Order: sequence, then structure tokens, then C-alpha cells
Amino acid sequence: MFKASHLSLNNLFRNQNKCLQCLKITQVYQSHNARFSVCTKIRNGYQQFKSLKISPVLHTFRQLTSSTANTVNKLTVGVPQRAQKIVGGWLLGCAGMAFGAVVLGGVTRLTESGLSMVDWHLIKGMKPPRTQEEWEMEFQKYQQFPEYKFVTGQHEMTLSDFKRIWYMEYSHRMWGRAIGLVFALPAAYFWRKGWISKAMKPRILLYGGLLLFQGLFGWYMVKSGLTDTSDPIDVPRVSQYRLATHLGLAFAFYSLLFWASLSHLLKPQSVVKMIPKLGQLQKLSHGLMTVVFVTALSGAFVAGLDAGLVYNSWPKMADRWIPQDLLAFSPKWKNFFENPTAVQFDHRRMGELTVIYIAATWLLCRKIALPSRARLAVNCLFGMALLQATLGISTLLTYVPTHLAATHQSGSLVLLSFALWFAHELKRLPK
Repeated sequence: MFKASHLSLNNLFRNQNKCLQCLKITQVYQSHNARFSVCTKIRNGYQQFKSLKISPVLHTFRQLTSSTANTVNKLTVGVPQRAQKIVGGWLLGCAGMAFGAVVLGGVTRLTESGLSMVDWHLIKGMKPPRTQEEWEMEFQKYQQFPEYKFVTGQHEMTLSDFKRIWYMEYSHRMWGRAIGLVFALPAAYFWRKGWISKAMKPRILLYGGLLLFQGLFGWYMVKSGLTDTSDPIDVPRVSQYRLATHLGLAFAFYSLLFWASLSHLLKPQSVVKMIPKLGQLQKLSHGLMTVVFVTALSGAFVAGLDAGLVYNSWPKMADRWIPQDLLAFSPKWKNFFENPTAVQFDHRRMGELTVIYIAATWLLCRKIALPSRARLAVNCLFGMALLQATLGISTLLTYVPTHLAATHQSGSLVLLSFALWFAHELKRLPK
């Protein structure tokens, strides 16, 4: 009996050991099976992942997260970083001088000083009269032209009065020559040093040619005011067509220099996600530059015809929304360029359109996650548009005082600068 009990106990322990081993094997099998199942799921998921056409997505992601994506600047390719900054500073300095020429030219026009120098010599004209005899000879030359005859019909002009307007025109001309030197000498040096990229070289030639043409056209403009008018009571003035062209060339020269300087000085900003409808926003920015530029040109016709003095009320013109003499000239198209009433009317409408256009763009940009510099540019653009409109209305209501009118003309170039900056920031963002 004892032996049987002993055997049954041994069988019990043996069976228990077998059960424990089976349990371990079962656990190991289940563990391996679970791992195999997980690997199978991962493999299947990877096959599904590969089956998706995600390469464009990955490419877009790399574009958005890379600070250099879509920002290859052909104007600075192959130019050392330090040289880029130096060339960019030079271009910005030339743009600043062009800005100063526009301001000085506006003051010259407003003070009616532009016709005081009745001849033009590139080198000889750089030397001003020094002795009393030389000044009297210069004054005698001026007395032979229509402006002197018109002015003396209203009040006497002394030699001292003549010196004041002569020096104003002289300063404008010498400033233009200074721009030529500041542009040409460094350009030749940078070109020789290899700091001008292949893409930038034709642009440098274009800038130089435009600057030379601008100087020659300035004298061509002045000549239009030195001829006798058919009507003796007409105010001698330069052709408004040539004045607008002269101003347009100055704005174009400034814009090209300013854009190129931004390309050299500013590094593109990275973005963390795709900007919606970026292409449409870029087109809007191009439209902004165009509208601001055309509005400024319409202001040149206002200045050329003294159209700011015909209706000095706002928002209506002599208590009418549409003045009676709006289309008084024949043929009708001449009214938009030669009728002071129509010219002022057009400039008012263009100014209002510009402000509305800029305000709409600003409101649209508020809903878009723009980079910080682009956001700052559009905010400055909107603020300057409001200030420029205020300056224009104030100039009109106060009968065009020189300081306000000159500030208003300068404001148009500041407004264009912000439009250029905004468009430049958008151009370098990845689509």
C-alpha cells in the first residue's frame, strides 16, 4: 500500500512537470506567434504605404521645411556671401540717391525753378557762376526766355531771386551726376572683382543705360518749357507728357535698384506649412505694384498742368461728383492728358482705387499665415496707403503748398517701395 502511494505520488509530480513544460512551450509559442503577427501587420502596412504615390508629398514637405527651398537666387549665384552684402548695400545706396533725386526734382518743379538753367553741358555745366559778371551773364540768358517774361509781368525778379531758383535746378542736375559716379565707379570695380553674377551683368548694363537716358531726357523735358507759347497769358511750363515720362523713368530706375538690393541683402524665410493660394497672392502683389506706379504717373500730369489748383474740395468737385467741364476738350481722349479738370478727376479715382486694392489685399492676408517679413511688408503697405491718401487730400484742400505737395510725391515712392518689398517676399516663398 505504501508502495502504491509512492508510485502515484511520483506520477503526480511527473505529470505536473510535464504540464509545466507544456505551459512554457505554449507561452513561448504564443509569444512567437504574436511577434510573427505583429511583423506580418508591419510588413503588410509597409506594402500598403509603398503602394501610395507619396513622393510628391515628401517633395513638398522637404520644400516647406527647408530654408533654401525654392530660393535659389540667380542674381547672386557664385558670389561670396560677404560680396553679396557689399553689392547689395551699394545697390540700396544708389536706390536711395534715386529717391533723393525724385524728391529734389519735385521741389524744383513746385518752386518753378526747372527753367532757370537754359542750356545743358555735361562737364562745363558742373561749374557754377562765381563772379558778379558771370551771374549777370547767366541772368541775361534767362531773360531771353518766356518764363522770365511771364514772371516779370506779375512782379519784378531780382538777381537774388534768380540765384535762388538757379541753385535749385543746379542742385538737381548735380545730384543726377553724382548718382552716375556712385553707380558707375563701384560697378566697374565689382565687375572686375567677380562680384557681379552672370545673371546680374546684363541688369547692371540696363541700369547704367537707363540712368544715362534719364539724364538726357531730363534736358529734353526742360527744352519743352523754353519755347514761346502761342498764347501770351499761358504759363510757361514743361510738357506734361515729358514730365510724366521723366518721372516714370526715375521710378523705374529706383524700382529696379531697390528690387536687386533686396535680392542681395535679404535671405529667404522658411515656412512650416503650405501657404494657400500663394500664386493668386503673388499675382495680387504684381497688380499692386502696377496700380501704385500708374497712380504716381497720373500725379505727374496733375503737377505738369497745375491741376491741383482747379478744384480744391473733397470728396466732391465744386459740389458735384462729376464736374461739368470734365470732357470739355475735343477730341475726347485729350481730356485725360491735357484738361486739368479731367486729369485731377482721374488722379482722385486712381488714388481711391489704390487704397481699396491695398486694403482688400491686407484683409486677405490677415487670414493667411504669412512669414513675419511678408506680414510686416503688407502691414506697412496698408498703413502707408492711408497716410498717402491723407497727404493727397490735405495737399488739395490747402491749395498745394510746397512742403505738403513734395511730401505727397515722396510718399508715392515710399508706397511703391512697400509694394515692391511685399512682392519680393512673396516671390521667394515655396509654392
